[in-house]
Amino acid sequence: MDTFNLSVTYGFGSSEEMQAVFGNLDSNLHFLEKETGTVITIRDMDALISGEPEGELLARKVLERLHLMYLQNEPINEERISYILDVLRDDEEIPSGASMKDVVAITYRGKPVSSKTFGQKKYVDMIDANTVVFAIGPAGTGKTYLAMAKAVVALKNREVSRIILTRPAVEAGEKLGFLPGDLQSKVDPYLRPLYDALYDFIGPDQYHKLIENGTIEVAPLAYMRGRTLSDSFIILDEAQNCSMEQLKMFLTRFGDGSKVVVTGDITQIDLPEERRSGLKRITEILQGIDQIGVVNLTNKDVVRNKIVKDIVKAFEKYENKRRD
Repeated sequence: MDTFNLSVTYGFGSSEEMQAVFGNLDSNLHFLEKETGTVITIRDMDALISGEPEGELLARKVLERLHLMYLQNEPINEERISYILDVLRDDEEIPSGASMKDVVAITYRGKPVSSKTFGQKKYVDMIDANTVVFAIGPAGTGKTYLAMAKAVVALKNREVSRIILTRPAVEAGEKLGFLPGDLQSKVDPYLRPLYDALYDFIGPDQYHKLIENGTIEVAPLAYMRGRTLSDSFIILDEAQNCSMEQLKMFLTRFGDGSKVVVTGDITQIDLPEERRSGLKRITEILQGIDQIGVVNLTNKDVVRNKIVKDIVKAFEKYENKRRD
């Protein structure tokens, strides 16, 4: 049987702090032991960590972060612990004092929405600090949902007078002309994710009211040409399917008092091969301009079912192997 020296210690200020971090029936503690290959023994107010040096150090760093989360009144559970482990295993620095407890918005059913990862927290803060923000990352990172949350809050706080949501109507293996109905019916499937997010925050009844009076507009990107959009919160979703010309057109539409968020996933481009995505190049062109921010979200920021994160990782590994 392997034996280890008790070489790493982490101290708590009280038994209440220790109990909150370790969870009901020490469930968080057991999960951390399993994930780091360590054994954690309690002695007074200290957690004594034994295992291989790398696992000991990792476990201590996680305990330190969980302790801070408790002091900041953040929820502690296996999902959060798993995320902290992912960040630390990749040797990424956790921002000093970073907190994810701040509520971004409240859904119409009364559920608070907060950032769940440090990447999401950076994204939300960047929206507050800039006029134009590009959020680039894989599916499930909350790019559209958090932008929608900030848009609804801005509208309710009367920081803007309307919300404009748009996407390029690019077929993913289908042709618009073959879909039944009028033009609105044809483009509705492309705009459905925007409707769904709006329903979450304002409810279907309020949504229809705001649509009818023009406070909220949901339309294909082609409808933006020739307009000046002032005093608006404007979200361009699925921007990886925009050409450089389309992005230039869109980014010269907004006027005074507006805020713009552009979201996209450069691994899911549906454009035909002869057309190049402008999203890959636009952030380089605009680099260094004041009031323009860019945040790159990764698989660690995926907040859907854990298997979604694993799928994203698998595709990233496959794409990296193809490039090599």
